[in-house]
Amino acid sequence: MREVLPLNQEMFKRALATKGLKIVFGTDAVAGAHGHNAEEFIYRVKDGGIAPMDAIVSGTGMAAEALRLGDKLGSVKEGLQADIVAVRGNPLQDITAVRRVVFVMKGGKVFKNLATGTRRSSTQRQPARE
Repeated sequence: MREVLPLNQEMFKRALATKGLKIVFGTDAVAGAHGHNAEEFIYRVKDGGIAPMDAIVSGTGMAAEALRLGDKLGSVKEGLQADIVAVRGNPLQDITAVRRVVFVMKGGKVFKNLATGTRRSSTQRQPARE
């Protein structure tokens, strides 16, 4: 890993410099990597030089678009499937905020909600809040 990371960083910076190239967040999820995606966002911003919003979009709407699923998911919009992750802090100002997850909803089920102290899956659909 120590030998590969500098090569990966150089490749990533070349990709950023390629005009019009769409960069999609992804991972091979090598042993021990599962559940550490936030670190990849932080790495891409701090070491790779990508803007925080571009890093976030690469893992949400851009990923859905690359999979040709943009008409079904990838953004919070009426009629689309929405998985929502809320963090404490503003990741656009401090990308490390992606480490501080306080709410997760997938497929309409709440899996984590520190605002109410819930850390388990809820099978009841939660009403949307504005």
